[in-house]
Amino acid sequence: MTAPATEHVRNIVLVGQDGAGKTSLAEAMLHVSGRTPRMGTTHDGKSYLDYDQEEIRRKFTLGTSVAPIPYHDYKINLLDTSGHPDFIGDTLATMQAAEMALFVVDAVAGPQVMTTKLWREAEGMRLSRAVFINHIDREHANFDTIMAQLHARFGSRLGPVTIPIGVAEDFKGVIDVLRMKARYFDQDGTTDDRIEDIPAEYAEAAQIARDRLCDLVAEADDDLMMKYLDGSEQLTQEELESLLDKAIAQELFIPVYVGSTIIEQGIRCVMKDICTYFPHPRHHGAFRLANGEETFVDEDGEPAAFVFKTVADPFVGRLSYLKLISGVLTPSMELINARTGKKDRLGHLYVMMGKEATDVKSAKAGDIIVVPKLTDTRAGDTLSQSGTMSIDPLPLPVPQYPVAIEAANKKEEDKVGTFLTRAVENDPTLRVARNEQTHQTIVTAMGEAQVETLLARMKEQAKVEARLVPVRIPYRETITKTAEAQGRHKKQTGGAGQFGDCWLRISPNPGEGYEFSDEVKGGAIPGGLIPAVDKGVQEAMAEGFLAGYPMVDIKCAVFDGSYHSVDSNEMAFKTAARIGFRAACEQAGAILLEPMATMDIVVTEEYAGTVMGDIATRRGRIVGTDSTDEGETVIMVRVPYAEVISYTKDLRAMTRGSGSYYIELEGYDPAPADVTKKLVEAYQASKA
Repeated sequence: MTAPATEHVRNIVLVGQDGAGKTSLAEAMLHVSGRTPRMGTTHDGKSYLDYDQEEIRRKFTLGTSVAPIPYHDYKINLLDTSGHPDFIGDTLATMQAAEMALFVVDAVAGPQVMTTKLWREAEGMRLSRAVFINHIDREHANFDTIMAQLHARFGSRLGPVTIPIGVAEDFKGVIDVLRMKARYFDQDGTTDDRIEDIPAEYAEAAQIARDRLCDLVAEADDDLMMKYLDGSEQLTQEELESLLDKAIAQELFIPVYVGSTIIEQGIRCVMKDICTYFPHPRHHGAFRLANGEETFVDEDGEPAAFVFKTVADPFVGRLSYLKLISGVLTPSMELINARTGKKDRLGHLYVMMGKEATDVKSAKAGDIIVVPKLTDTRAGDTLSQSGTMSIDPLPLPVPQYPVAIEAANKKEEDKVGTFLTRAVENDPTLRVARNEQTHQTIVTAMGEAQVETLLARMKEQAKVEARLVPVRIPYRETITKTAEAQGRHKKQTGGAGQFGDCWLRISPNPGEGYEFSDEVKGGAIPGGLIPAVDKGVQEAMAEGFLAGYPMVDIKCAVFDGSYHSVDSNEMAFKTAARIGFRAACEQAGAILLEPMATMDIVVTEEYAGTVMGDIATRRGRIVGTDSTDEGETVIMVRVPYAEVISYTKDLRAMTRGSGSYYIELEGYDPAPADVTKKLVEAYQASKA
């Protein structure tokens, strides 16, 4: 495949709910175009695009695959994305590389939660949009119902470009509203459609759709629009076709297609219109630069590309997916990473088709290519010849689902750490951190499926097994009263012994942390041993008193004691301080503190009551509510962190996947008696 001119490239991202048939649509286009010898299918693991072992096992797309399709003189780069909420970060990053988002909607289920979420994201990116209603041949499929749902959810600018001839088992073709012809298909989709006049029973529906199409498209030309509204003339076929690409690019019209990917019906209409009317890269609009300026796709500019995705291929190594912004790229060219300032030499340029890599000699602005083995390059980076161009990447969702991971075999902890570091480089929605307070490796992800996939790939690629363990909540302990106690340590073993004796006073120090003071008078304890008392107290605080959690916000004073000129030393006074501190805690009203979280939970109005009731069962408090521009309710909450640490899956279950939230730890509150009792008993049992 030679490098196509920019105006002959179409970058189309396939988006929508899992199960709607995005991958099937891409596989059907590949087969109809002759790019593949057969129709790839996901249900039997024989998909060209869902080739990853986890994708085969789960039977749905986990990460973006590219399907470059030659069609006449054009190159269609289909970007097949995941419709699972755990992998939305990868989908959003891929959408930045496209000029058009083609939403695939099931003809039975209609537009679902992920379709709505991604539609709003596409609107925010100012991406042109189109819809393909799939599975029209299935039982209970209803074209009119789905169109009504689309209009209700996404507005009146959607209009059918094709309407079905029959539905369910009676589906046998489509009416091409743009050309006012009926198109019938052969059974395997490999030969051209049979084109005939529109059957009489569909003439009225076709004319209504045609009139609606003309209404919307006419808005792309002010002069023509005035004449059209005056009723002085109708749009001619030539005028309609000449304005359609402009209307789509300006989002004045959102075309809707219908068909069935499994039987490869209605595919050619989409492919033909993609090449004829869908926007090419120069119509994308501006890319926002980090310095606040804007840039456009430019064939004549300096060589520059945006990295929208990286993957670690077990055979080839790291692969970087690039959208070319300007100029021409060739192998051996040196580009500078704007983030690092370092040069990288392009070894090979690949065009990927699933996992299949084909070398190419050059690539032009607007195209999508893959480059292997770029060092220290990650998603969101910009590469250019001068190093001065830096495109501002789209903010990705913040992961909120923490899990603790440890190696199944302690000897392989380093391997687990190395794999997790690479995983984070390839997936910006994963976070890995070592919690030094709880001594756990915490992976924060978008949800369960992402974590399960991570562990499966670790086993497959790194040959190391890891397991999930409960996340330790960072409880704290403190005191509520002032108390005094003596700490005395005396040990004689025949030679030099150990002797330390100190009196301690401890008192609450809310919000001020730990403070230590020396109030000893008359040399009862030599000044050189006072730091040992301080250190012994801090060690005792780190161990905790009630349930083994660190103690905080305590003021401690050493005010008296005694020493032995021979047997007293730092170790003896550290031990004495530990004994005295614990003795004082017995009288100081020690309590457990639980970490609190503030949350902004965003749900549709129908689920607001359910979510508020659920928060109450988690000992949470509603701080306030607000509403968004989209009509959703924002519920502001303060709740114990332990009660919402796995809230991602619970909220999805309550809201059928439509809810979202942001969480942040904010301070500590005294834990209730039942929580304290449970943790103290668990601690005592572990010590026993």
